[in-house]
Amino acid sequence: MPPPDAYPPQLLRQARLSIAVALAVLALKVVAWRMTGSVALYSDALESIVNVVTAVAACLALSYASRPADENHPYGHQKVEYLSAVLEGALIMIAAAMIVMDAVAALLRPQVPDLSPLAIGFSLAATALNWLWARQLIRRGRAARSPALEADGHHLMSDVVTTGGVLAGLGLAWGTGWPVLDPLLALAVTGHIVVQGWGVIRGSLAGLLDEAVGEEEQERIAAIIEASAAGALELHDLVTRRAGPVTFIEFHLIMPGAMTVRDSHAICDRVEKALRREDRGARVIIHVEPEEMTEPEGRLIG
Repeated sequence: MPPPDAYPPQLLRQARLSIAVALAVLALKVVAWRMTGSVALYSDALESIVNVVTAVAACLALSYASRPADENHPYGHQKVEYLSAVLEGALIMIAAAMIVMDAVAALLRPQVPDLSPLAIGFSLAATALNWLWARQLIRRGRAARSPALEADGHHLMSDVVTTGGVLAGLGLAWGTGWPVLDPLLALAVTGHIVVQGWGVIRGSLAGLLDEAVGEEEQERIAAIIEASAAGALELHDLVTRRAGPVTFIEFHLIMPGAMTVRDSHAICDRVEKALRREDRGARVIIHVEPEEMTEPEGRLIG
C-alpha cells in the first residue's frame, strides 16, 4: 500500500510566492534607505537581499524534496529540506554580522538620518508585508512539517524585528539629535537575529542526524499501535525518525506461533492504516516475530 503524497501542491506555491514577496520587500526597503541615507536602513535592506536568496533556496529545496523515491533514493528526497533550512540559519547569522559591521562603522562616523514620512511609510509597508507573510509561512510550514518553509517564515520574522528596531532607532536619533542611537539600536536587534538563526540551524541538524520524534509523540505512536494490533502479543524495539513531512516508524510485533502469515499480514495492514490516519506522511516498517521472541522491555498488547 503506497503512502499518500506527503507534499501537497500548495506547499510549492507558497514557496514560489515567497520569492515574489521577498523581492517586493527588498524594493520597498531600498527606496526607504535611498531616501534617508540611514546606515540602519541600509543594513535592513542588505538583510532583505538574504531573504530573496533564502526564498529561492527554499523553493528549490521543496521542489526537489517533493520528488518520489527512486532507485538511488529509496527513502525519498525529503532531507534536502533540512539542508535548505541550515543554509537559511547560516545566512541569518551572516546578515547579523553584516549589520554589526555597518553599525560599528556608523558609530565611528555618526550622522543624524534625514527622515521623511514617505521613507518611513515605505519601511512600514515592507515590515507589514513581511509580518503577514512570515506568519503564513510558519503556520503552513508547521502544519505540513516542512522545515524549509518554516525556516523561511522564521527568517522573515527576524527581519520584522530588525526593521522594528531600526525604525525605533531612527526615531530616537532624529528626536533626540543623538545620531549614535541609530547604529546602537541596529546592534541591539542583532541579538534576536542570532537567536533565530541558531534555532533554525539546531532544528535542522536534529533532522539531518535522524533525531527521534519527541517523547510525547513516541508514546502516542505506541498507543496507536497497541490499539490497532488486536491479535498480536507484544510490541518492542519501536524507533522513529523524521525527514521533513515524513515520519519513519519501525518496530517489532510478536505474533502467536500458530498464526498464519495471512492473519499476521492483516494485523500489520490494520496497524499501518491506523498510523497513517494519524500521520499521513508515515512510512511504516513492521518486523513480525514468533511468541518465543518476546523482550523484557516489550509492551503487551490486549
